[in-house]
Amino acid sequence: MPAIDFHRTLPGYQPTPLRDVPALAAELGVGRVLVKEESSRLGLPSFKVLGASYATARALAERFGLPAATLDTVRSAVRGSTVRLYAATDGNHGRAVAHVAGLVGAAATIYYPPGITEAAKKAIGAEGAQAVEVDGTYDDVVARAAADADADPDAVLVQDTSWPGYTEVPQWIVDGYATLCLETDDQLAALGVAGPDLVIVPVGVGSFAQAVVSHYRSSGADGGTLLAVEPDRAAGLVASLRAGKPVTAPPGETIMTGLNCGTVSALAWPVLRDGLDGAVTVSDDQAAAAVGDLARLGVDSGPCGAATLAAARLVLGRSGWREAIGLRSDAVVLLLSTEGRAANPVPEGRV
Repeated sequence: MPAIDFHRTLPGYQPTPLRDVPALAAELGVGRVLVKEESSRLGLPSFKVLGASYATARALAERFGLPAATLDTVRSAVRGSTVRLYAATDGNHGRAVAHVAGLVGAAATIYYPPGITEAAKKAIGAEGAQAVEVDGTYDDVVARAAADADADPDAVLVQDTSWPGYTEVPQWIVDGYATLCLETDDQLAALGVAGPDLVIVPVGVGSFAQAVVSHYRSSGADGGTLLAVEPDRAAGLVASLRAGKPVTAPPGETIMTGLNCGTVSALAWPVLRDGLDGAVTVSDDQAAAAVGDLARLGVDSGPCGAATLAAARLVLGRSGWREAIGLRSDAVVLLLSTEGRAANPVPEGRV
């Protein structure tokens, strides 16, 4: 079952809004700025549940030998079992896995680093998961979750990054994210827009960006220029692109906690290397300002999602950049905002 067909069967499914923001178009000197707002997705304040739900259903269907990965068949198979979902997170993915565990009746253990917000920690616990804080970076947390899952015969690891020997579930997560792209295509068509001239996507481990680049580079959709954005304190993709090979950039502290990852997913790397037109970094101050400005314009975006506006301001204000990519004054710019403010509250005094 294609991911979007699976998602349409979930309780409360509906496409998230595509916001037309004329004030930003005027500011940036383009024809139109459209923001895909993921502040409320299947009951959660971020897009992550798209990947977590589809990958969990596929993984559990495979584990139990089910003919189809539907919510009902998976829930029936899980009933009476001791299966447990494991995941590492820097906020939104872990909560999404915990939420899906509740939907299907499975237990869940979610690992996270100390730097995520208190709100994110409480949200994971509120979903009924066992929450484990791991001292170290996001990469350390992933390693711990994978090791614990490997030691548990009842475990299913639902991780949104990949490494040699662990690729199937991360690819299903990427496939799940494709629903967002297909929704956006339909919404653009309803507005009479053939396709965006510039798409800006935030990058943590890169799985969402992998879905976006794959969609626009291989499906026939016209995505124009594709630009990635990372925090300046966690720029693993930019470092890898500069090196011409995957490298780890030790992450620092950032309010863009969902992007605070130092190593690009092994599956994502070749897709991003070959499909992106560029990648930039933004600061916490730039992301925080974008959160506040979007809120005043009626768009609910947390700092990870608002990083796309910060990137647009950076590159479109840079002399010669828009000329280099041939961005016309009537161009359509698509900003992919991956979370609402509730998912990752900006610290008081930063907005």
